[in-house]
Amino acid sequence: MSKADLVIGIDCSTTASKAVVWDMTGRAVATGRRSYGQTHVRSGWVEQNAPDWWAATSAAIAEAVALVGSQRIAAIAITHQRETFVCLDKAGEPIRPAITWMDVRATAEVEAFGTPDVHRITGKPPNPTPAWYKLLWLKRHEPETIARTAHVVDVAGYLVQKLTGEWATSWACADPLGLVDLQRFDYDDGLLAAAGLSRHQVSRLLPPGAVAGQITASAGALLGLPAGLPVVVGAGDGQSAGLGCNVTKPGRAYLNLGTGVVSGVYAADYSHDTAYRTMGGPVPGTYILETFIGGGTQNIVWFIENFAGTAHNATAGKSPEQILEEAAMDVPIGAGGLLCLPYWTGAMTPYWDGHARGAFVGLSGVHGKAHMYRAILEGIALEQRLLTNGVEAASGSAITEILMLGGGSRSPLWCQIIADALGRTVKLVREQESTALGAGIHAAAAAGLYGDIRSAADGMTGIDTVFEPDMAAHARYSEIFDAYLDIYPSLRSTFQLLAESTR
Repeated sequence: MSKADLVIGIDCSTTASKAVVWDMTGRAVATGRRSYGQTHVRSGWVEQNAPDWWAATSAAIAEAVALVGSQRIAAIAITHQRETFVCLDKAGEPIRPAITWMDVRATAEVEAFGTPDVHRITGKPPNPTPAWYKLLWLKRHEPETIARTAHVVDVAGYLVQKLTGEWATSWACADPLGLVDLQRFDYDDGLLAAAGLSRHQVSRLLPPGAVAGQITASAGALLGLPAGLPVVVGAGDGQSAGLGCNVTKPGRAYLNLGTGVVSGVYAADYSHDTAYRTMGGPVPGTYILETFIGGGTQNIVWFIENFAGTAHNATAGKSPEQILEEAAMDVPIGAGGLLCLPYWTGAMTPYWDGHARGAFVGLSGVHGKAHMYRAILEGIALEQRLLTNGVEAASGSAITEILMLGGGSRSPLWCQIIADALGRTVKLVREQESTALGAGIHAAAAAGLYGDIRSAADGMTGIDTVFEPDMAAHARYSEIFDAYLDIYPSLRSTFQLLAESTR
């Protein structure tokens, strides 16, 4: 029999489930992946078929296991899209489609129930993302759903039950739902009652990195894994990405340049502020102070698809992004006096304004596609400077190390712009699948392949490329930043009027 020296990290994300087999150096040795869809019921309403999570996850695991052999697997751990939840009946079947984190139907509930007290308990400033507000919406608009609900589960809780038969999750998986008192790492009975729920309808909470149960014989036969294999509950995908970057010590922050731009800094103690949203950390008893820009690579894709017009001119082997990046490198800092406010999907931290929208300020006849492309890159970098400075000021703790990942980090120009705009060293992590690696780290520690979560993170993570700031460029960005800070406050009332005019 081969020694169990590998672990599986499951990342059940918004669009796909991925199973990555990791060795103890943090190297991916096998991967399985399956996609699934979403249903846009109406504007702002986004749902999913929860059984698709299991179908995709089970197929991805089986594919990955077949490449390495089941006897080498020591444990399996789960990370997942946050805030998304499903209501299940007594048989564990969905009563209605799952409501995703992107769904914003509960704006009235946010306005009515998003109090400072709820913010203090949950660490989440009032906004439509947490599931609690959508559960309040269901209580008002679909009371029969709440009446029939036997289990309300996050994505991890759903997969754990399919794998082990247990109704369990971690507090770092469940807390984004907005039902958890983050100072106690336990459900808040008042929040549950307000949604028409009780403790027997929600999953048992465990520390992140804990074993939730063992794979059943039936699940093992489907996956090609032995019955009894430990199943570990990790953390939500944002916190798991932080663990996969080794954000486990003071002063460290991760910066994920994905569809949205998510940054989180390690914190040992609980705090709450509108400058960030507080999440349970991937190391038990710790926290992640998180900022979020809704438009990251999504803004770039939007620009390319609608305005770039580069496809027919593309040089063999070069993507539209590469063509525009090369052109943008010849544009000076500040994009010729053009500034971009990157609020394509509204503003979260620090303004929490769902009516905010994107804007280009300073357009003139001298500006072309390259200027606009660079302005988008710079706008997101300047916004991240605002957010990083805000977290430091609100928390009283300095951020000394920024670890970067995500699809946008493949752009050397953008990475350098971020380093220059922030005036900080930015380190590109070795493993871009850091979210799944975070789950792998949890699995390795739980299986005893490392002594604890921090030592597993030290042993399984690393740095690829370092971007040092050009201080002359930083000085120029500091001048531009002063102008950038005026844009949103000047346009806030305009955004409100536009929202009212389109109702």
